[in-house]
Amino acid sequence: MTGFDLSVGAARAAFAPLGLDLSDEEALYRHTVAVWCQLVEPGDSAAGRVVASLGPVEALARLAAASPFAELTAREDSDARKRWMPRLSARAVSDTLRIAGARGVRLVTRHDPVWPQQLDDLGPHAPMCLWVRGDAAALARLDPSVAVVGARAASGYGDLVARELAAELAGSGIPVVSGGAYGIDGAAHRAALSAGGLTVALLAGGAERAYPAGHTQLIDHIAATGIVASEVPCGSAPTKWRFLQRNRLIAALSTATVVVEAGWRSGSLNTAGHAAALGRGLGAVPGPITSPGSAGTHRLIRDYGGAACITSPDDVRELLGLAAASRGDGGPTPRAGGAAERAEDRGRTDDTTRVRDALSARIGRDADDVARRAGMAVDEVQAMLGLLRLEGAVLVGADGWRLAALHG
Repeated sequence: MTGFDLSVGAARAAFAPLGLDLSDEEALYRHTVAVWCQLVEPGDSAAGRVVASLGPVEALARLAAASPFAELTAREDSDARKRWMPRLSARAVSDTLRIAGARGVRLVTRHDPVWPQQLDDLGPHAPMCLWVRGDAAALARLDPSVAVVGARAASGYGDLVARELAAELAGSGIPVVSGGAYGIDGAAHRAALSAGGLTVALLAGGAERAYPAGHTQLIDHIAATGIVASEVPCGSAPTKWRFLQRNRLIAALSTATVVVEAGWRSGSLNTAGHAAALGRGLGAVPGPITSPGSAGTHRLIRDYGGAACITSPDDVRELLGLAAASRGDGGPTPRAGGAAERAEDRGRTDDTTRVRDALSARIGRDADDVARRAGMAVDEVQAMLGLLRLEGAVLVGADGWRLAALHG
């Protein structure tokens, strides 16, 4: 870590673009949190355990001194350093904070009173921080809240149901959380905004820019009245791995998750799996039995006992524990039981996904560059590249590794 400045002076200089009045201690803490965000990919449990035990400042100091982490096995320690060290860059941290300052993005940490403590239920997989554009104070007002998620290629039926649910719930004061994507996500956000309610968009890339680009106006509108947030630093590109990891934040931040429309292998089932694993309420909207777009929701209701059948906003309120008393049933909020592991398994991706995300079909990249982009150790990446080459998924030439055209 030679040449990387961990001093208070460097921390203050790095945060100058944000114009914050910070004590020396707070500047150093926030700076090291920002550094950790650059070093790790979302959900890195090794980093989560080390930082939870030592705090970000001491953990980074030990990393700098090459001191072993007692929280990790020798193999975990070695592998973690191989993942993290290639990403250590003072310029990257400086660029992130500069972009954040220019775009009005705030760094929210566990030291902040607005930190949503429900995210801590993720344990070592919890985010290091959130980069927030909009009303950061509203993060403390998300209990209860509901995640409304579903297919990007939504049908007219799915779009209508998402809008009706989100508008009624947001209009009655229940925040609506989603992922800012096309289809069900976008319909839910727009309806919540139209109803004058609070809505939260959790992005897989940096919070300073909209993804997809076609939702730039929508994301800007959400930031103007609600929250646009991400756990990855400003300037980060969305990747498939980050989308899947983002889903755990949607589930953890919300009191309950409702899947409006989803195909048999929809990514929304990954969000449902996280919600079930966390013990959150889980509901699914039935659709036409002839519609492939409802196969996933029917699967949740039929096969993974505990996903409540959602047919109205009152069903969602009951899932949130807000309507049971008025109905006089006194019953418990439905839970997903064993659905957690099964739904999570359907959405789980392995390290080959991260390697693919780091490759291009047009530009050759060497293994060191791929490892840095993927947040993995070089030897792990080299092994994955070898396997992917045997499968015909990647090619190697004089300019390095690239995705085979079929997989690009």
